[in-house]
Amino acid sequence: MAEQVYLDWNATAPLRPEARAAMLAACDVIGNPSSIHAQGRAARRLIEQARAQVAALVGVEPSHVVFTSGGTEANVLALTPQIRQGGGHAPYGRLLISAIEHPSVRAGGRFSPHSVEEIPVDGQGLLDMPQLERRLTELASAGGRPLVSLMLANNETGVIQPVSAVAARVHAAGGLLHVDAVQGPGKTLCNFNVLNADLLTLSAHKLGGPKGAGALIMRADLQIEPLVKGGGQERGQRAGTENVAGIAGFGAAAEAARLAFSGESPRMMALRGLLDAGIRQACAEAVIFGGEAERLPNTTLFTVPGMKAETAVIAFDLEGVAVSSGAACSSGKVESSHVLAAMGVAPELARGAIRVSLGYATTELEIEAFLGAWTKLVGALYKGRDIAA
Repeated sequence: MAEQVYLDWNATAPLRPEARAAMLAACDVIGNPSSIHAQGRAARRLIEQARAQVAALVGVEPSHVVFTSGGTEANVLALTPQIRQGGGHAPYGRLLISAIEHPSVRAGGRFSPHSVEEIPVDGQGLLDMPQLERRLTELASAGGRPLVSLMLANNETGVIQPVSAVAARVHAAGGLLHVDAVQGPGKTLCNFNVLNADLLTLSAHKLGGPKGAGALIMRADLQIEPLVKGGGQERGQRAGTENVAGIAGFGAAAEAARLAFSGESPRMMALRGLLDAGIRQACAEAVIFGGEAERLPNTTLFTVPGMKAETAVIAFDLEGVAVSSGAACSSGKVESSHVLAAMGVAPELARGAIRVSLGYATTELEIEAFLGAWTKLVGALYKGRDIAA
């Protein structure tokens, strides 16, 4: 059997060699990083080295990095009314999120359900700025202090949001901005200060690190009510003995992604251009969602009328190509995409959405293999077989 072509990098990226080596080396370090003896100090050095590597990835000081078990935990840690600035302030009474956020953000974190509001997006998946400005003005007039959460780039469509412009408006209204940036590093600019974020979420396995490690980047003057309480690890922001091997792998992957960004990002963009052109060439009726907006250089979400995503994903898999539905839930079943619904896409079109996401190791031969399988599937679709609705 031929080697599988993996084009589902937005779900998880294969482990970078640098991360694998760092993790294996860390497994030989036996100390608890909170211990003061030599073995403990050796483990602590690995964590602090990784903290510096992750900090460099997003352009902050290492003290701004709080390690977590992943992106979901970092999001829940960030989304709380209990955020203190300097000497302390009243709680943030309202959480504003975009209609296309990850489920861990849509769940509202530690905000009560009635305190969470969704801001709509347009047909390309971009945040409705006038609507956000109206709500910020209304809340400011009433003396409210909002926390706004906006993803840097959507995991399904790849559409990049105008984060820095949103940050300016949020700060003018006396609010804070949290950015879920798990899809950004290695693909698009992800500098904490350029984005003007107050809180920013990262996940190791999205950039070639291990699963089970993530980070929340925090502005220096902020303190958050801990989600995991106990010991004083992570400067009191996240208790529990650190995952030394996972964090070491995260740091190594972050450094590799940072150093390779200038070459990897344009190369993925060129491959995505071939992909998009090939999809349309095989079928003129193909629709690329968010195709008129700025997107991540590695992401294409597309369909053709009459296609069913779950059947198409299986058909691709049988051809040796791994892709995903635009909205696969944790159980592996295909559910209706809240992202496409928010963009106003008709349900009968949305149910056929297929996401192709590339990575640093994707080759032109793999794109050609995908397009060969796609041409075959298009032929089957228009003959009314297999993947017809």
